[in-house]
Amino acid sequence: MNARTVLESAEISRALTRISHEIIESNKGVDGLVIVGIPTRGVALARRIAENISRIEGAEVPVGSLDVTMYRDDLAKNPTRAPQPTEMPVGGIDGATVVLVDDVLYSGRTVRAALDALNDHGRPRAVRLAALIDRGHRELPIRADYIGKNLPSAQSERISVLMEELDGEDAVTIS
Repeated sequence: MNARTVLESAEISRALTRISHEIIESNKGVDGLVIVGIPTRGVALARRIAENISRIEGAEVPVGSLDVTMYRDDLAKNPTRAPQPTEMPVGGIDGATVVLVDDVLYSGRTVRAALDALNDHGRPRAVRLAALIDRGHRELPIRADYIGKNLPSAQSERISVLMEELDGEDAVTIS
């Protein structure tokens, strides 16, 4: 089955700009804000959101990455990629409002693993979730605070997020 493009570069950019504004508004600025991406594409998205927020607010926002591979509860059933490095911002996350960023929110299992992994790095004041795509089919009671696009899909369909930094283009496809 051929992949159909559901978001192009400009639409992704607009969605990330909107998410960035929503984060600033709900946090009432950038004080105590830390953006943490879940590898692989969540890290690229987190960096873009942090750049947008820095451009809007004129202040740097710390960015990190949080690998959740070894925290997953489905490792035995679903072999996954090799672990990526976890890099928390200087100053850590204690007392901060952490915005976890992932590309696609699906079952909620990656986010659950991220919450467990985050606990090993400190105690944030609050944790929020941003996802470029929310495709539904939750298995756990998890919802995103900031969503680029709701994309209802069949469980048999595959949603792919392509990022310029990793794939040479920005697009979201469904096949």
